[in-house]
Amino acid sequence: MGTDPGAGRVRGGGLGIDLHIEPAGPGGLRKGLTSALREAVRGGRLTPGTRLPSSRTLAADLGIARNTVADAYADLVAEGWLTARQGSGTRVADRAVPRPETPARGRRVPGRPEFTLQPGTPDLSAFPRAEWLRAARRALARAPHDALGYGDPRGRPELRQALAGYLARVRGVRTHPDHVVVTAGFAQALLVLGRLLARRGVREVAVESYGLDLHRDLLTDPGLRTRALPWGPRGTDTGALDALAPGAVLLTPGHQFPMGLPLSPEGRAAALGWARRTGSLVLEDDFDGEFRYDRQPLGALQDLDPDRVVYLGSASKSLAPGLRLGWMVLPGRLVAEVTADKGPGWACGALDQLTLAEFLTSGAYDRHVRAMRLRYRRRRDQLVAALAERAPDVKVTGIAAGLHAVLELPPGTERSVLQAAARQGLSLCGLGMFRHPEAVTHRQPDALVVGYGVPSDSAWPGTLDALCAVLP
Repeated sequence: MGTDPGAGRVRGGGLGIDLHIEPAGPGGLRKGLTSALREAVRGGRLTPGTRLPSSRTLAADLGIARNTVADAYADLVAEGWLTARQGSGTRVADRAVPRPETPARGRRVPGRPEFTLQPGTPDLSAFPRAEWLRAARRALARAPHDALGYGDPRGRPELRQALAGYLARVRGVRTHPDHVVVTAGFAQALLVLGRLLARRGVREVAVESYGLDLHRDLLTDPGLRTRALPWGPRGTDTGALDALAPGAVLLTPGHQFPMGLPLSPEGRAAALGWARRTGSLVLEDDFDGEFRYDRQPLGALQDLDPDRVVYLGSASKSLAPGLRLGWMVLPGRLVAEVTADKGPGWACGALDQLTLAEFLTSGAYDRHVRAMRLRYRRRRDQLVAALAERAPDVKVTGIAAGLHAVLELPPGTERSVLQAAARQGLSLCGLGMFRHPEAVTHRQPDALVVGYGVPSDSAWPGTLDALCAVLP
């Protein structure tokens, strides 16, 4: 490893390029490494499809902590610069290099999608900039001087207080502000919990048959193995937990991603019964918790057993993933260990925390969520109506909540539809990319996972036309 301290240059032998890392300032090495990797991709020094070294290898090469590399990778995956898939490692995303200029209408930059229906991201053009700015000004004016210090690893007390009240009111979560820990998004929370489980001797974590490979990778990074729960007509079969005998389970009980089904009452009871019998933990990912359309919201699983369930949430879908604000609601016995693991160096930006606290307590968050719920419901209804008219053989499921729908295709057509979409400049996800390698399902349908939250209002009609054009 060669260094040039004056220029802030570090040569990562595992990458074969110079990384220009600036460790000083807020965020330290993690932010510096994230920025260096981002610029390497943006500048073409790391080309699409390039496989990056493991976090362990790059950390050893750079002489920094492995967690710093893992966090930087997770940030860049969340931003879309990298992809992480179990069995194939971390790679530069195929569409990671941004468009240098906006093309004239009707012209498309080769290799770049003109339309995108990728799931997991809200409409970023609808971020409440004016309200957020007003909340930031009020928060900054009221902030005590010590808010600008290193702070509590659990997060600012104003935000923990606001989150405890909001989650109790809206999601039925039972907690105290002292049991709330603020994190840099869901990814950091899962990484911290994975390390906690590994330290406690857990070797395996059960997960759903369908889900994000990034989440599985975050669990395997500290050495855990993920085991897939069977998937059946009623969703995830948590009754199989006794046979699998994992040390913990990760579930999306309110709205399973990507299939869209809630965990049945029997499935909830089976998961909690197993946790109580074995002394194990249930990690509850409250995916799309705010966006429910055709049924009453299901209360959080945590409400049924706060001592055995760790509740996880974030502002990524309700506001924007770029805020990097998430939270854990922990059983009291885990707070000290999680806090010690995070340490002051992992604290989120105090001003963003104070702004979100003000946003919550002022009612601006509720107003924004209500407006976005109406907006996304209209999108969903337009999607369903267009498919009924122009692709009546495609079955649409998972639409009672969330920001995506599952479009079931004729057997054997998923790959050809994705190829046709790519030729038309439409970015889509097939269901197969979310399936656990060891998944046991009653059937494995060909399907698309269509995120209708991403396009702006101006791009939505054209995106819908592009989708209908490639469906069988």
